[in-house]
Amino acid sequence: MPGREEITYFGAGPALLPTNVLKTAAAALVNYNGTGLGLAEHSHRSELATNIVNTAKADLAKYLDVPDDYEILFMQGGGSGEFSATVYNLVAVWVEKRKQKILKELGIEAGKDIPEDVLLKELQKAVDEELKIDYLVTGSWSLKASQEATRLVGAEHVNLVADARKVNDGKFGKIPEESSWKLSKNAAMVYFCDNETVDGVEFPGFPEILKPSGGEEPIVVADMSSNILSRRIPIKNFSLIFFGAQKNLGSTGITVVIIKKSLLPPAVATPAPTLLRKLGLPIGPIVLSYETIAKNNSLYNTLSIFDVFIAGQVLQNLLATFPDKVDGQQAVAEKKAKLIYAALDAHPESYKLANIDESEKLFLKGAVEQDVAKNTIYLRCDITYIVSNDPENKKITLHTVGIFTLDAVAGKGLIGEGEGEGIMEKIEVYIDLSPVLGRVEELNAGGK
Repeated sequence: MPGREEITYFGAGPALLPTNVLKTAAAALVNYNGTGLGLAEHSHRSELATNIVNTAKADLAKYLDVPDDYEILFMQGGGSGEFSATVYNLVAVWVEKRKQKILKELGIEAGKDIPEDVLLKELQKAVDEELKIDYLVTGSWSLKASQEATRLVGAEHVNLVADARKVNDGKFGKIPEESSWKLSKNAAMVYFCDNETVDGVEFPGFPEILKPSGGEEPIVVADMSSNILSRRIPIKNFSLIFFGAQKNLGSTGITVVIIKKSLLPPAVATPAPTLLRKLGLPIGPIVLSYETIAKNNSLYNTLSIFDVFIAGQVLQNLLATFPDKVDGQQAVAEKKAKLIYAALDAHPESYKLANIDESEKLFLKGAVEQDVAKNTIYLRCDITYIVSNDPENKKITLHTVGIFTLDAVAGKGLIGEGEGEGIMEKIEVYIDLSPVLGRVEELNAGGK
């Protein structure tokens, strides 16, 4: 049986965890801090659990430079749960803000009553005519998010700002030019997936068209499940960021939400469920309520404290390894990506990057660039390519961030990628990665 040191792991997420983190976690699982109980046996309402949650939140805020006017939530349900949670919560925020605007327009002073039928009539009109949720559909994950919104509130309230398939022969793989985006006025949110793992698309930076401009700012939501912790984020430009922990932060079991406090009470009230019901809008489960989770410091229901502990240990590892915090990890992630691009580029007879043809190819021996003219995106985190002489023409994605590791993501079988067993064999047959893996392992060990 091989030892951990003999394995270069290729997995779709959960990703490889640092061995020292696993050893610490293993000891904690048996006897945490000399308490005689394993960490998984302690109550999530104990002081011990609260300290673990608070420490992990503080370290994440430190590593990413999260401003004080944001709240960090640990939730459950994964990214798919957040497809729903963002709709439930931000539609409710939209309704409350629209309600306050109506009261102001009617000249109703704060605290004064208004006939319910009058308010309901005006709100229903606003919902029917104005409520929109905007989605940038650039890959499989943002498509799933938009489909969930359609399921919850109806197609009439979902606006596809851009659909990448319309500019790429019916396939994902490009980000449409911002000049073609069709944004709604005062949308409940503008949603995009920052890194589409299956389709090989990563936004090179925050979209210019969504940057704050001094007026009423758009509520921007991003799924960063696969590239979080890999580069500096202009967090102030986002209203909400969410990500599953299992790719870059820790183990499966927790989902992290970073949300502006201005979207939570007391800054904005939560509409009563009875009002939402009368308006024909969905009411989410209490465990997906950002207000509820924030008010209870992420401990409203039984949170997996063991998984929060692992995430906290990973963050401490990162902070100890990179004095410059996320900037240091960003440099390492980019070096790993360049190594893989160079190796793929050395075997053009066997490999073709999934999202480009030869006429669009700009990089030379490992450069990671963006073709601005054609909007071809070269990823740092998930490099998607096709094995040219594979009879099934399957896609394989190399996930290069990980936690001090190189992960090859199979793409979860959504587009016929080589999945599970056999991925390593495919890579070994078609590409000589041995010198690349050697250098990647140096980077994994903390070298720069």
